[in-house]
Amino acid sequence: MIRANAICKSFAGKQVLSGIDLDIKPGMIFGLLGPSGAGKTTLIKIITGQLGFDSGDVTVFGKNVSDLTGTDKKQIGIMMDDHGVYDRLSCTDNLKIFADIYGIPHSKIISALEEVGLKDAAKKPAMKLSKGMRARLQLARVFMVSPKILFLDEPTSGLDPMTMKYIHKLIQNRKAAGCTIFLTTHNMEEATELCDEVALLNDGKIVDRGNPSEICRRYNHRKAISIHLKTGEDIRLPDGIESADKISSLLKQGKVETIHSSEPTLETVFIELTGRKLENDAEARYA
Repeated sequence: MIRANAICKSFAGKQVLSGIDLDIKPGMIFGLLGPSGAGKTTLIKIITGQLGFDSGDVTVFGKNVSDLTGTDKKQIGIMMDDHGVYDRLSCTDNLKIFADIYGIPHSKIISALEEVGLKDAAKKPAMKLSKGMRARLQLARVFMVSPKILFLDEPTSGLDPMTMKYIHKLIQNRKAAGCTIFLTTHNMEEATELCDEVALLNDGKIVDRGNPSEICRRYNHRKAISIHLKTGEDIRLPDGIESADKISSLLKQGKVETIHSSEPTLETVFIELTGRKLENDAEARYA
């Protein structure tokens, strides 16, 4: 569905992307993970034809990105930052503008607002929406085109946990309907929950890629099992057959309160590979 080969991009002599390779299959949720300033937004703009690049090639729907027709582009939904929300207009009027540009019947507006839980706010000006409601309005806008590919650039950044979960459900519903989703995030828990495959991006380079669980297992150097007993005692055992009898005995005696294997999180893997944390820092983006 999306393929990138050896993509390089620089701004004012600074290399922002260095040899990026991607192969995103239809119907998957692909996550591009990294801190702000890593090059995530730049890559989305290149793949969607908004930005040129220095070398390499990109294909979408099996076509070179420069050869995409207007019909092709109407099958791509893009949600980036707060782009395209007009504060003085109501939710409905915001979507009317977008519908008119894309030739979408106005009859789809109410169903789009209903899908994202904004039907009751249809007449409310965008300036009076909460941050989470604005994010859902942006999703309603891209959902109206019934996209085959959906690009979501940090769609839950700065949102409360309940709103984040709601948006995750909307994303999963779109995947279930057959949509291919390209998600950028610095939130590793979000990536682990949603993504079929991820790529870890740091300073314009992909430092690892794969299924989130597989990546975590790959960097499980400790290979231990941690057991917290009801007495408050913590026990660490080797993650192997040699610990089976001890674990079985503790379970049979009803002494175990919690038991965990030692796989690292995507966050700790990223830190190991780059020495950087993944908080949404104040680095300026290059796009």
